[in-house]
Amino acid sequence: MKKLILPALFALAASPAAAASGPFFSLKNTDFIVTLGFITFLAVLVYFKVPGMLAGLLDKRAEGIQSDLDEARKLREEAQSLLASYERKQREVREQADRIIAHARQEAELAAEQAKADIQHSIARRLQAAESQLASAEASAIREVRDRAAAVAIAAARKVVAGEMTADRAGQLIDSAIAEVGAKLH
Repeated sequence: MKKLILPALFALAASPAAAASGPFFSLKNTDFIVTLGFITFLAVLVYFKVPGMLAGLLDKRAEGIQSDLDEARKLREEAQSLLASYERKQREVREQADRIIAHARQEAELAAEQAKADIQHSIARRLQAAESQLASAEASAIREVRDRAAAVAIAAARKVVAGEMTADRAGQLIDSAIAEVGAKLH
């Protein structure tokens, strides 16, 4: 507190109201009083080590700014390394996706070729089955036509034989059939 009283007294003594015009080194000359007040003010600042404190504050501020710059530089380097890492990972993922797509295309082509082969085998089997069904139907139709022809021939022969057969001729045929059976049995 005592340190503050002395500068206050000097400030009051060096006020413009106390100054007047006249010789320079007189307490009545304003310029001298202002110069003396300014020198006293500077002396008080030096006495209280204000320039050292200001230099210390400026140094602390400069150190803080430098540490902020260093931290920002480190953060920038970390960000660049992270960016490079992510870009590398993105390239790897893109390459892996390209490999997966290529592999899927190959599998799709193989599956398509396999499906074509399966369809061709299926068509061949169906054609063979159809041909066998046609052959079977043809054989069945031929057999049916033969049976029908035989039935028609038997019916026609029956009519012809019945129309030409007389009682004497029927008796002769029966006698010859009995003789033939008897000969074959004995």
